[in-house]
Amino acid sequence: MPPSCAYLFPGQGSQFVGMGRSLFENYPVARDTFAQADKILGFLLSELCFDGPAAALNDTLNTQPAIVTASIAAYRVLQKHQPEDPVFVAGHSMGEFSALVAAEAISFQDGLSLVRERGRLMKQAGEEQPGGMLAVLGLDRQPVEKACAIARERTGTYVGVANDNCPGQIVVSGKLEALEQAASIAQELGARRVKRLQVSIAAHTPLMTPAAQAFRRHLDATSVGKPRVPVVANATAGPLTEPPAIRDALAAQLTSPVRWTESVAWMVAQGVDRFVEVGPGKVLTGLVRRIAPEAEGMTTAVALEEGE
Repeated sequence: MPPSCAYLFPGQGSQFVGMGRSLFENYPVARDTFAQADKILGFLLSELCFDGPAAALNDTLNTQPAIVTASIAAYRVLQKHQPEDPVFVAGHSMGEFSALVAAEAISFQDGLSLVRERGRLMKQAGEEQPGGMLAVLGLDRQPVEKACAIARERTGTYVGVANDNCPGQIVVSGKLEALEQAASIAQELGARRVKRLQVSIAAHTPLMTPAAQAFRRHLDATSVGKPRVPVVANATAGPLTEPPAIRDALAAQLTSPVRWTESVAWMVAQGVDRFVEVGPGKVLTGLVRRIAPEAEGMTTAVALEEGE
């Protein structure tokens, strides 16, 4: 039986100054993609990706469209030079938009517009209700959920699981007081390490409800088609095949956890045994290794080398 492949698209945190430059220099279709993004956004996103400064690239308003652009450039290069028909696509958090562009459910232009607006609304929500996020390493989801529940009870404010990335790597998100309590309790429960992330928002929690409500209006005004290939959603860890479900999942994603472990495990259960990370970095390849060590995982660069 031939290998069954899924394409995975990275989210915020995978950006770095210089991302996409090699593809831009070596593949005309990547150059065209960056030029298209520059024109759509009205500024030189390509220069920001290639040359920084890092502070500007790391501003969520720029990070989100930058990663989508770098990811779609990588996808188009793969499609042209190493064609492979994935049976599923999935994106981690914001990477879900790249996955939907690749699946032709939304246009590249609309994808960029949506993530730009998403970034603006998330930043605004963070200013109105400041919060934070931290990674808990060495504990599985159940004890982390317990730590969050105790912290919520003690503080009367929200903290909860935001990203179930892989066994032993859970990200929690919430109000700072509750976050500090959850960190302390997680360590008492045996966490190997607790690390604050350099963000001032409580992503993937109910604290993002105002942003989700405003973002839903933008989703409803955006043309969404039937995806060419099923998109495995963060919010449900199951496939999206119809436009109404896609809109619902993208709105829900802002306030609900990223169920990445379940998403990858679900794809493996459907017969996927090869995952290609399409975009900058190799974060998702590492997560696949932890979730499904029996599956093959590779970055865009490795996939292109195989095709040479």
